[in-house]
Amino acid sequence: IKTILFLFVFLLCCSQEERFAFLAEWYDPSAALLRRYQLLFYPKDGSVEMFDVKNQRTFLRRTKYDDLHPEDLFVGNRVNVFSRQLNLIDYGDQYTANKLGSKKERTLAMIKPDAVTKVGDIIQMIYDAGLIVTKAKMTKLTWKQAADFYMEHQSKSFFNNLMQFVTSGPVIVMELMGDEAVSVWRRVLGPTDSSVARKDAPNSLRAQFGTDGTKNAGHGSDSLASAARELEFFFPSTAGHGPSNTAKYSDCTCCIVKPHAISEGKTLNTQITHTLIGLCFNGEKAICMFNMDRANAEEFLEVYKGVVTEYTSMVAELCSGPCMALEIHGTDAPREFRAFCGPADPEIARHLRPTTLRALYGRNKVQNAVHCTDLPEDGLLEVQYFFKILDG
Repeated sequence: IKTILFLFVFLLCCSQEERFAFLAEWYDPSAALLRRYQLLFYPKDGSVEMFDVKNQRTFLRRTKYDDLHPEDLFVGNRVNVFSRQLNLIDYGDQYTANKLGSKKERTLAMIKPDAVTKVGDIIQMIYDAGLIVTKAKMTKLTWKQAADFYMEHQSKSFFNNLMQFVTSGPVIVMELMGDEAVSVWRRVLGPTDSSVARKDAPNSLRAQFGTDGTKNAGHGSDSLASAARELEFFFPSTAGHGPSNTAKYSDCTCCIVKPHAISEGKTLNTQITHTLIGLCFNGEKAICMFNMDRANAEEFLEVYKGVVTEYTSMVAELCSGPCMALEIHGTDAPREFRAFCGPADPEIARHLRPTTLRALYGRNKVQNAVHCTDLPEDGLLEVQYFFKILDG
């Protein structure tokens, strides 16, 4: 009888469909209230279900939703479910915590001055390793900032050379998240000395883009404790700002790589980023990743309100996930970059301007890969909005 009962319980457990549960918060602007939900995700068919915690009732019946993916589900992330921007604040049950949270780590990745132009290829290596970029910024370190960051090396013979190198040009710093992120990113980097990396790990980042033990293309935290300290240095969670971005606010226009291009088919993000970085490096440059809330997205896109029918959908897209903002420079940057992006509708772009960014990478008028400044006089204002106000 005990054997039969055991088999019955075992078969019952096996028959239960896997689901992941999260506690999520949504700010209701009409009521000025923070509402709390239990969000359930079923990986078998990509469906979602939501329960109102306060009122103890179903808020959303189980519905298939193609825009939410397992890799989006981690505490601290912001996801959009049918235009509601949800902050995932905790795991909803122990199974989800054990399954999705037990191995999750955050680590710092720095792309050093010698490899900044390779950032598109490096982002591809990051995604290929199963990691995701959750924060990013281009900055130029002062000698003091670099010395503070590398304080454990101050007594080493190579310290001055290291300082001269990392302060010689801009660096890109990123927060990476994923299972065992610290060791995975270190493995992607390869051995510290690039010449050793070329022998022992020829496919590693340092083997491909590094020169020697100092000019070795990238940096990665060596432990969870180091990762916490280094992430706090560049992306402080408490009072303070960290090293500033590299925006110059002159002869510029704004580009935004939209959330769908960041999240879908990571190669798309890589191709766009690679193209844009090459374009940015014709002059000064600034790059920063943002997670827009709805109020900011509405404010930024307000010029389109009542002008284009897609306004509401444009707002929903811009705050649906992380986006990448870039400052593009040139003597006639707004006009030239707008031509480089192509018509807002990718279908029209594919017929009239087949080599433009939107023709190559856009889906539709809302998910058209990139935003560009439409009016020349707004170029500086849009750059200031992202790099001075949101990152200020």
